[in-house]
Amino acid sequence: MSEERETVLITGASSGIGEALAWVFAEHGYDMILVARNAQKLDELADEVAAKHDVTVIVRPMDLSEPDSASTLARVLHREGERVDILVNNAGVLEHGAFIDMAPEDHQRMVQLNVAGFTDVLAHFVPDMVAREAGKVLNVASIGAFQPIPSLATYAATKAYVLSLSEALAEELRGSGVSVTALCPGVTQTHMVEEAQEQSEGMRKLPKMMIGDVETVAREAFRACMKGTPIVVPGTLNLAGTLAARATPKWLVRRLTGLMGRSTL
Repeated sequence: MSEERETVLITGASSGIGEALAWVFAEHGYDMILVARNAQKLDELADEVAAKHDVTVIVRPMDLSEPDSASTLARVLHREGERVDILVNNAGVLEHGAFIDMAPEDHQRMVQLNVAGFTDVLAHFVPDMVAREAGKVLNVASIGAFQPIPSLATYAATKAYVLSLSEALAEELRGSGVSVTALCPGVTQTHMVEEAQEQSEGMRKLPKMMIGDVETVAREAFRACMKGTPIVVPGTLNLAGTLAARATPKWLVRRLTGLMGRSTL
């Protein structure tokens, strides 16, 4: 890695928001370490990004839902002398459908990656940032973190965890030199959403104005991360919705999200 440039570690980097963020960070001159399960996609992305923006890109194929994977990643990078200046904690999985129609292992997979793996990555990389008194963390949550969503019940619950932990850490680390930002995008045109649309007629009926552009989301996330903004919700409609959800009685939020969520089943 270049001594002059800072390095960003991006998990879930092979597609979607993670891939879009890799392009944005490279555009701004950051070296990067890309992590995801798909080695071929990581290699292809690394070659394209490095060639276009003249940055150094390291790929580390890894399934962060596996126990001790974050520990292994941290140990390997430490042994190689790589310093993580910015952590983009993006790896996650989404399953859409009725709770009772999903297999128990589907629920477990979401909890294992979106909660356990997410936390483990923070626990292995944030302490070094605090010790250096410098660093930035971008955790990828969702607008689903602000309210329960039937048809995305487990997924939304995992993202509520991501948002809660992010807000707590943002305050806990205030004054330490390390900032924590939670990105809460709405429905964004990514591979995960496309898969959900293939499986659900209701998801396919979502108005196009409700589906965000992944590059726009990534650019807003980058700006918020650089500023150390605790929460960023891309899109005017999404922001209005989250503000309304926090100000509306919970029983009414449940009813409204219930109507919307059930309509996608």
